[in-house]
Amino acid sequence: MTAGEKRKQYGFVIRQLTAREMKRKYARSALGIFWSILNPLLSMTVLSLIFSRMFQKSIANFPVYYLTGYLLWQTFTGATSASLTALTDNRLLLLRVKFPMEIFVTARVYTAIVNFFCSLAAYVVMLIVFQIKIRLPALMAPVILLPLFLFSLGLSWILSVGYVFFGDLKHLYTVALTLWMYCSGIFYPAEELGGLIRQVVFHNPMYLYIDGMRQVILYGQIPAAGQFAQMFLWGIGLFAAGWVVFEKNRDRIMVRL
Repeated sequence: MTAGEKRKQYGFVIRQLTAREMKRKYARSALGIFWSILNPLLSMTVLSLIFSRMFQKSIANFPVYYLTGYLLWQTFTGATSASLTALTDNRLLLLRVKFPMEIFVTARVYTAIVNFFCSLAAYVVMLIVFQIKIRLPALMAPVILLPLFLFSLGLSWILSVGYVFFGDLKHLYTVALTLWMYCSGIFYPAEELGGLIRQVVFHNPMYLYIDGMRQVILYGQIPAAGQFAQMFLWGIGLFAAGWVVFEKNRDRIMVRL
């Protein structure tokens, strides 16, 4: 089988696994995939009721400001949290079928990406409702999403390997995500912070992606070259680290499973 045929075969497998994950996620839901649209809207409504008055002077169009950060955060957490158990959940398939095991992790990241694009319908509606003008810098949005997806995939590979050898990682990661969320400036203006916490937030990779997306969509600005450099360094760096961790532990994973 040629390299091109293998890529096509693996691409087909990833699509089938992604479809399976989508069906399983919404199996008992009457609205199904429409929850990808309703969930961010409901979350935006609740948080807006709580924080709009608090930040109304410093954040214009707070609901859209929050929704921009929420969609990126939800995609990242959806991808990495689901990937934690990707190898153990597919243990029988891994032992019986000769497919690269990273396919099962990649499929769960793709599922989160599909959910993200479904959620964009809600985002577009909110842009229209709040009369946000889409300017030319919005074309840079895919340039911000690419390193975010690489970052998510790299971390997903690392987490999936870690979970095979240390089951408590799932609970530890849940706690870590809570702290990470509060350091990502999703629902507050990070510019108003001071001291060490300001530096922590400003160098948080998730804040870099969220802030970059807000700049190009909400404010019609292109992020500074240094911010773009950090985005890609985090994305490519963690992607490469994840791949190395996966490759080095491939044989040990099969033995442990």
